[in-house]
Amino acid sequence: MTIVVAGHTGLVGSAVYKLLLSQGESVIGINTSVLNLEDEIETLNFFHEVKPQVVIDAAALVGGIIANSTYPVEFLIKNLKVQNNLMNASHAVSVERFIFLGSSCIYPRDCEQPIREEYLMTGPLESSNSAYAIAKIAGIELVRSYRREYGHHWISLMPTNTYGPNDNFNVESAHVLPSLINKFVTAADEGIKKVELWGTGMAKREFIHSDDLASAIVLCLEKYDHDLHLNLGSGQEFAISDLANLVSNSAGYEGEILWDPSKPDGTPRKSLDISRLLDLGWQPKVEFGEGLRMTIDWFRQNRDKARL
Repeated sequence: MTIVVAGHTGLVGSAVYKLLLSQGESVIGINTSVLNLEDEIETLNFFHEVKPQVVIDAAALVGGIIANSTYPVEFLIKNLKVQNNLMNASHAVSVERFIFLGSSCIYPRDCEQPIREEYLMTGPLESSNSAYAIAKIAGIELVRSYRREYGHHWISLMPTNTYGPNDNFNVESAHVLPSLINKFVTAADEGIKKVELWGTGMAKREFIHSDDLASAIVLCLEKYDHDLHLNLGSGQEFAISDLANLVSNSAGYEGEILWDPSKPDGTPRKSLDISRLLDLGWQPKVEFGEGLRMTIDWFRQNRDKARL
């Protein structure tokens, strides 16, 4: 069986790629240096040549509040192109199993907590990342449509905030945790005495290590086949202010933390109901403190790979 992992050098894709290889699977990784997934013909030709049985779509343009707010056109168009081209090419060569990876930002801004899969499209989205969310919602609907019209056994999985090695740590475009890691590690290593952070610190986020997420994805590949998208989370949730303290302590930063409440917090809270995932027999293994320490160590040792 040939498995294609799109985005295999990114945060999630690299963890999935590594896990599948460790299980002895025949895996082909693709990223922008291998294939332009925004080009429909190039993507189609590649799939006709490779003819995979399984495709895992971990390729996406992603980012934090700053990036999403600044470049909504790019976040909408690029993600639509990539996922549409991957699904079109997969359909053309009769891919048996396609896994579309989305994000917990698909849910309404003021959603009931914990968030069940059924809460999709029950209220307005968070405005700061609505373009990205709409692209992912479109992907969910396209998977459902391929299932309904062609009988494909394709699924959509919606991870919570993910962290680990091979992430984007650029403070201008990264998600909250890698941005905090970069800021506090840099401050600690360079003797900076003040670090300024966006918002009030009151928003809450759930986090899952990329290795745990990879194990959940592979389990779903084997055990999940339904047109309802599935939440992937860990149950490990923190207020951003508490998260900042954890990161600063782990990084060895001893200076002052300043909050700028004039900047947005984003969605107040995103805690996923993962009861359906747990019913499949999955459990997280990476304790957050240990995962955070490992990620900080990786960042310090691999700054040249951290997409700064």
